[in-house]
Amino acid sequence: MIVPKPVTYEPRPGPFILDGRTSLTADPALAGPAAWLRGELAPVTGGELLPGPGSGTIRLGLGDLPPEGYRLTVGPGEAEIVAGGPAGAFYGAQTFRQLLPPAVFRRAAAGPFEAPGAYVEDAPRFAWRGCLLDVARHFMTKHEVLRFIDLLALHKLNVLHLHLTDDQGWRVEIRRHPRLTETGSWRRESQSGWNGAMDGRPHGGYYTQDDIREIVAYAARRHIMVVPEIDLPGHTQAAIAAYPELGNLGTPLEVRTTWGVGVNVLNAEESTIAFFQEVLEEVLELFPGPYVSIGGDECRKDQWRESPSARRRMEELGLRDEEELQSWIVHRFEEWLSARGRRLVGWDEILEGGPPPGAVVASWRGDLGAVIAAERGHDVVNCANTSLYLDYRQAEGEEEPAPFGPVLTLEDVYAFEPVPEALRGRPAADRVLGAQCGVWTELIDSARRVDYMAFPRLAAFAETVWSPEGRDLADFSDRLAAHLPRLDAIGVEYRRADGPLPWQRRPGVPGRPEDAERWRAKLAAWTANLPQIST
Repeated sequence: MIVPKPVTYEPRPGPFILDGRTSLTADPALAGPAAWLRGELAPVTGGELLPGPGSGTIRLGLGDLPPEGYRLTVGPGEAEIVAGGPAGAFYGAQTFRQLLPPAVFRRAAAGPFEAPGAYVEDAPRFAWRGCLLDVARHFMTKHEVLRFIDLLALHKLNVLHLHLTDDQGWRVEIRRHPRLTETGSWRRESQSGWNGAMDGRPHGGYYTQDDIREIVAYAARRHIMVVPEIDLPGHTQAAIAAYPELGNLGTPLEVRTTWGVGVNVLNAEESTIAFFQEVLEEVLELFPGPYVSIGGDECRKDQWRESPSARRRMEELGLRDEEELQSWIVHRFEEWLSARGRRLVGWDEILEGGPPPGAVVASWRGDLGAVIAAERGHDVVNCANTSLYLDYRQAEGEEEPAPFGPVLTLEDVYAFEPVPEALRGRPAADRVLGAQCGVWTELIDSARRVDYMAFPRLAAFAETVWSPEGRDLADFSDRLAAHLPRLDAIGVEYRRADGPLPWQRRPGVPGRPEDAERWRAKLAAWTANLPQIST
């Protein structure tokens, strides 16, 4: 009953007994996953799993397999994981844990525990198996982020896209520009619901650079790459509130307190480009991975159209319009990142003015952007909001705690296919690196709400990016029924199939039926606009 489903699973004679006398041995190259597994199992066995005589042995070894691939053989007296590298050994260890009773996912439990005999051979379908966590709209503490990383790792996801900055908050310490957090990390209040009244409560917080280093290292030990997002040129009101000279108005702003797409965007002066290059210099020191997102989405051009400075800038650069001005900004940062050995990631709006050649396109407005980008030779991560935005409500009705967007059920997420139909069987399909679900937090104001909105839909998503094609919903439902007690043991407050528990229900004003119609109309408008990009 493994989630996500492995490539091969065969019952074998067993069981394997895990108790205080169980030992664990590993090839020196696999010391990292061995230490992690020892740390997970020792609290529930009462033993240290050190080599020596005992009731059974867990062995981790290397074999001729893909780096993320593994073979797991469980039988009486021995559980052996043979992997292509540390990542594969880690995933094999996660599968071994799932063969054990759910109690092993607690911090303490009474054993011994039995794992049935089994043979598992497994490797992921896609290299990019990601989840975006928006900590800009509603801040999550370092401890809560670390817990979320563990939940991603349990489901064999390997990318955490950390959305660190937006109009409503700046969440990462930049020592060269301290007002980004002194001013930009707090807003005086927040909007209740998408169109509701203000709550009158200050909200904020940020991660110190040492916090970020801890998060990145913690994720790396679980074979998760953290991709930072520093939004520009739109979604930047928190930065402009801290440093007004970055904006177009020359007048003070506050950190934004409402949701939606704001009009306040960066200006296109060289001083602003230099400012964000200085920001990114510190970001690159904190995040060693090859990818950095600059967002690039939903940049309103109103202020540029009205700004004499922006018009002068376009004339100096020989640009025809504001779309080309945004493209020029994106190109500047792509060149800057490329010179430092990093790759720029941007949402599919970067297609509109012509994306830089090395950019990775995160396609979120349906999957048409993914098709266009892949056909143009860009690597793509499919983030289709139509299937993967986990802030969308999970059912009709007024009790859902975040009645936002169209209904996106567990079954809808499970039906998602990372490779768009228009690319199937074509060379451009190889440009699809994988997919990424999104936990956007305008209406998700706590870690408990994140649990409810993300799970169990995230388990369904994990299977779409890990497991082979040809998914079976009935089979997944059976395995999910066995998986939910593991989430219970961990303390994940997921949405039950019969709806929210009393504390999970939405307080206050009921959701409005017209909200769903409004979002369907907005999605239709986005989709209608996307073909213009390909001309």
